[in-house]
Amino acid sequence: MPDQQPDQTTPDRPAQQQEPPGLTAPMRPQPDHGEESYAGHGLLDGRKAFITGGDSGIGRAVAIAFAREGADVAIGYLEQEQEDADETARWVRAAGRTCVLVPADLRDEDQARGSVRTAVAELGGLDVLVNNAGFQMARRDSFADVTTDDLDRVMKTNLYALVWVTQEALEHLGEGSAIVNCSSIQAYQPSESLVDYASTKAAINNITVNLASELGERGIRVNAVAPGPIWTPLQPATQPAEKLETFGQDTPLGRAGEPAEVAHAFVFLASQVTGSYVSATVLGVTGGKPVF
Repeated sequence: MPDQQPDQTTPDRPAQQQEPPGLTAPMRPQPDHGEESYAGHGLLDGRKAFITGGDSGIGRAVAIAFAREGADVAIGYLEQEQEDADETARWVRAAGRTCVLVPADLRDEDQARGSVRTAVAELGGLDVLVNNAGFQMARRDSFADVTTDDLDRVMKTNLYALVWVTQEALEHLGEGSAIVNCSSIQAYQPSESLVDYASTKAAINNITVNLASELGERGIRVNAVAPGPIWTPLQPATQPAEKLETFGQDTPLGRAGEPAEVAHAFVFLASQVTGSYVSATVLGVTGGKPVF
């Protein structure tokens, strides 16, 4: 398959809304995960990767890219996202790679740690961990509207789970392995309606740098990708419906990004071919918004 560019036009996005966590099928237009555009170059040949939140959005795009780069993949997801997980698995297997399905609620410590053990057992090892699972809620008007339930869901999904999953994975990662966390432009330019989400992404940046320092002597690299506004099911599931009509148009490039456009950054950081001397870095894929 030759390299192709993902669609870089600004599509019409009608007002639309789903209930969390959101699914791909009802989205209009459909996101581009690289199904037709991503071409592999052997950058992850023989590697074994676990991607949390791998059923849809950025996670699906990363799973497809990793598979086409030669990796076997396990994907974590919530049970209610089975439809999306099955579709991701179809694309991974079409690339000739193994795809292990690991349903789990990462807000529960036992399930979070158990998901890693399942992935390792069924893949036969682990070389790359992608902490991609995340949750936000932007349907609020002020700081006073942040509820304890919101905090629990956001903090446990974005931070607690990352710690639990990474701790468990470190028992299996060795020299040459890589951890890639999913940060966000919100760590640098926080929106008022996303104060809890933005704070977790700033914390992820801090964890990334600290882990990179600690794990360097073991030959394990730790980095993060900070996406900007990317068209994924999380948007119609957590944003006010009318905001989606102009979603991403406040970026210097004037549009939202597609999941496929983020996947290359994860491949670069996960691969020992392209990222062997890169650690403690947060790579922005933001449509021009600065990450500093």
